[in-house]
Amino acid sequence: MIVELVLVGVLVGAMSGFFGIGGGTILIPILLAIGFDIKSAIGISVVQMAFTSIFGSYLNYKKGSLRLDEGLFVGVGGFVGGFMGAKLTLILSESVLQYMFLSILLFALYRLATSKNHHEDTQSKSIHKGLLFIIGVMIGVFSISLGIGGSIILTPILVGILHYHIKKAVSAGLFFVVFSSLAGMIGKLLDGSIDFSDGLIVAFASLAGVAIGIGIKDYIKDTHHKQAILVLYVVSTIILINKMFF
Repeated sequence: MIVELVLVGVLVGAMSGFFGIGGGTILIPILLAIGFDIKSAIGISVVQMAFTSIFGSYLNYKKGSLRLDEGLFVGVGGFVGGFMGAKLTLILSESVLQYMFLSILLFALYRLATSKNHHEDTQSKSIHKGLLFIIGVMIGVFSISLGIGGSIILTPILVGILHYHIKKAVSAGLFFVVFSSLAGMIGKLLDGSIDFSDGLIVAFASLAGVAIGIGIKDYIKDTHHKQAILVLYVVSTIILINKMFF
């Protein structure tokens, strides 16, 4: 099982850096497929996301693709919401969590597929900082209760509503995961609901992957990047539907 978890960690880390996600969108379906239950998978995912998002955001900041101004307000909101979301995992049943996860995947797929391709110099829309905080809280609550970082919800909002360039939105999405995943991990630590032995194996392996993913992201064309993200959402949705119904 250790070898499998290491390989999964590298794969998920690379996809986290490339797609700007925490990794739960990919990691949870894989963990379910190899025999973990949904709540154990969520705990492992939260640990992996905290490690990957911090290292990945550091790399994005060094490369100049991460804006800290608006991201801080959304991130603090995500921290508050993530702490609340960690409590929901203990209350909601496995089937409810799976249906919530599926709903979010379908929303993200629709929102991103219908958004326009914005150029890097396109002026993003301004939004009140208090509203950014509230958006962060809402995303944090839903994302951490499902074991995902939240960027799968935030990135379509940034691209489809606030006109962010796709690569800047991806970097902002991964930065958001720093706040939501740390809050979720603290909440789950207090509840004693994290499998650290498996979680740390995946987390450390993902650090190597995230550097690879960010390197690839910086060289790929914007249109191809967006298409790849859409493919990710479709594949994750198919895997989850197969697990739930078949």
